[in-house]
Amino acid sequence: MMQLSASAEIDIKAGETLIVFDEILEVRNGLASLKYFCENAREQHVVVVGSLFGLSHNRGESFPVGKVDMLTLYPMSYDEFLRAKGKEILANQLIQCNWEVIGTLGDTLEQLLREYYYVGGMPEAVLSYVSDGELKKVRAIQKKIIKAYEEDMGKHAGTETTKVRLVWESIVLQLAKENKKFIYGTVKKGARSRDLENAIQWILDAGLAYKVNRCTKPTYPLSFYKDLNAFKLYMLDVGLLGVMTGVDAKHILIPSKETKEFKGAVTENFVIQQLKTIPDMPIYYSKENSMLEVDFVVQTENRIIPVEVKAEENVKNKSMAQFIKVEFESEHFKGLRCSMKPYIDQGWMENISLYGVEGYLRLHSAETAE
Repeated sequence: MMQLSASAEIDIKAGETLIVFDEILEVRNGLASLKYFCENAREQHVVVVGSLFGLSHNRGESFPVGKVDMLTLYPMSYDEFLRAKGKEILANQLIQCNWEVIGTLGDTLEQLLREYYYVGGMPEAVLSYVSDGELKKVRAIQKKIIKAYEEDMGKHAGTETTKVRLVWESIVLQLAKENKKFIYGTVKKGARSRDLENAIQWILDAGLAYKVNRCTKPTYPLSFYKDLNAFKLYMLDVGLLGVMTGVDAKHILIPSKETKEFKGAVTENFVIQQLKTIPDMPIYYSKENSMLEVDFVVQTENRIIPVEVKAEENVKNKSMAQFIKVEFESEHFKGLRCSMKPYIDQGWMENISLYGVEGYLRLHSAETAE
């Protein structure tokens, strides 16, 4: 503590001074030191920051189990993006699911949503955008972030580096397909599960992607019916997805009929990013030997919600109706469709605007928890 005080030229006062150790995993025994802060200097406020890369590959050093509180940070959600832009009132309306008011603000919220598609939720990119609104600066920051991730792959992935990079680069290609199920052969011709499973797990452990497994039966609890062999991978951030696809800003910020596959991928990635704000990761449902598929299935405390995602206002799709009214009629599911159309309750399904996803799921998670 004396060395820290002398180095920083600051008097460290318990309860007043916050000590932050950045890149803690770069220092040998850095993690281990937290044990002694906990046991011998509990009055000090200490925060450490470290990459998930390093946590997974920390040179065999012991972790101070029970001595630290862990907090995993995800990219900022759409709600947080709005608040960063000073749109507190709009954000509150969305979180409260005030659909009547939200309906009158549709054009504004839709434009802000398209901005979020471009900027994403990486804090540095959001800060730059809300500070001066320059899109080129945002892209430069996002490219820097991607480059840093790729450099860390070479630094931490060891013998798996080549495979990790191949899987990482293939995520965009996987999402471009109509059926976004992860296909090993897309990564490398002839590749199988055993060839790439370690590389995929490395990317997941590093927090660079979200894995959504298929379920064989949409019944509570969903974890009982998870198919471990079928899954989809989504990027950790919708803004970074845009960078990796190389799509121009105009195709993201301005409504058009072009780049259909890209918009479908971005929209699903957006939804999965908002779903990370609730505790349980969703899964998706598809029927064997059939075209029937539901984009996501979400489990709250005592309700299972089938979720269909549409990029714009064209919501023609028979899968949701087939799923709810025919395949699982006895379950009495009430579906959720997310698109650019305004809110409407059809009885068997609710239609909400995409920008209302986080508020809707937070509300229903809270209701069922009560």
